Amino acid sequence: MSLFDLVEPGRKVLLMGNEAIARGALEAGVNFCTGYPGNPASEVVEALAKAARKFGIYVEWSVNEIVALEAAGAAAAAGLRALTAMKNLGADVCSDFLMTVNLSGTRGGFVLVTGDDPSAHSTTTELDTRNYARFADIPLLEPSTAQEAKDMTKFAFELSEEIGLICMVRTVTRLSHARGVVTLGPIPKEKRTAAFSSQDLWTSGSSSITCMFHSILHEKMNRVKAKFEESEFNRYTGNENAEFVIITAGTGWLYSLEAVRMLGLEDKVGILKLGTTWPLPEKLVLKHLRRAKEVLFVEEIDPFLEQNVKMLAAELLAEGNVGPLKFYGKKSGHVRGEFGAGTGEIDVDTVIRALAEIKGLQYQPREREYSEKASAAMGSLVPARTMGFCAGCPHRASFLAIKKALQWDGRDGIVTGDIGCYSLGLLPTGFSVAKTLHCMGAGIGTANGFGKLASFGLDKPVIAISGDSTFYHACIPA
Repeated sequence: MSLFDLVEPGRKVLLMGNEAIARGALEAGVNFCTGYPGNPASEVVEALAKAARKFGIYVEWSVNEIVALEAAGAAAAAGLRALTAMKNLGADVCSDFLMTVNLSGTRGGFVLVTGDDPSAHSTTTELDTRNYARFADIPLLEPSTAQEAKDMTKFAFELSEEIGLICMVRTVTRLSHARGVVTLGPIPKEKRTAAFSSQDLWTSGSSSITCMFHSILHEKMNRVKAKFEESEFNRYTGNENAEFVIITAGTGWLYSLEAVRMLGLEDKVGILKLGTTWPLPEKLVLKHLRRAKEVLFVEEIDPFLEQNVKMLAAELLAEGNVGPLKFYGKKSGHVRGEFGAGTGEIDVDTVIRALAEIKGLQYQPREREYSEKASAAMGSLVPARTMGFCAGCPHRASFLAIKKALQWDGRDGIVTGDIGCYSLGLLPTGFSVAKTLHCMGAGIGTANGFGKLASFGLDKPVIAISGDSTFYHACIPA
């Protein structure tokens, strides 16, 4: 039985984070869903596609992310509830439309789901899409659990439709692909009818009209901020009078709860968990800053909350509304990934290490002898290997042919890579033939540049590699 066959409210099921987002969209009465595949967000659209026929939803994989957002935006402008899902880098692609549809607004609920990838497990960058919410000035929600992923998605549709503004739900790999218990809600049976007449106008305008829409956007966000101040997605746990407060969001909340428990600091450390992270619920934050003396920020990837709260604190300090505060986080270097602060995933050990350093505590996550034995055993039982093509994959033969052709040519030709399985052309499995890799479409774009450098002394043959999906996604203009 599919999770979408379960329509009775109150039933508890085990859902992956992305499935929970899809379920939340169903419970919000979503009508139109678009996206472009990319880890860790693909399952949102896949799950809704399975439910499309039963619930009368239109679902498509679009040619790229900006087309996906534009198509969903049109559906929302016609009064339907629409969702677009993409991985973090997709936000770059759709940003042009995002920076105008925030001004033109929406009639139906319009939700953008972005899947960020801390530690870049399957991505060429660790882009933190929360910055786009601040850049475009649109509401941002960050779930911490599968239950919140469902509930926040439903709420995002309701908020979007009430305010007339696209809303963003940001998840990360560990939430998207983890499973958790979710209590199901009802799925509405009402059917919407799309409407857009010759009298309707949906535009971000130009000149003075744009400035007017910009002013309206600020008014909308002030209304959102008032709602966020009272949101059930924000909560405080621990001693109400704690002078040390952790401010966190997303998966960082769970890591913080466990770290505080393991160190036995429940009576000394309070945790302020924010589910509504832009606009910042300033009154709520101020309430806890007033009695705090030290603040630790726990978040992935960029110091997003850290920067916003520090700016707020600077204003409040100047006004005399808060006392002197000491801040810890990515800027201080206490919250750091494998390659330093502001990079990589965080986990429970990350928070424990930060708290131990700040509080002067001695804590060994596990016995040193155990760690050494485990590392030694792994070295002998699990041979090290690089990523490789699947057995029988024709890409490997293609790269071998390119390698041989370049050798026969003898001019040390350049091979530009692109995004897809064939990105492995940079590695030994692809004979390390490809020499560049950036974003979708960059293979042909950079080949254009390399191919025009003969007059500057670089006269070599250039081969650009692109897959079919990438070609239609971003290569055609090049």
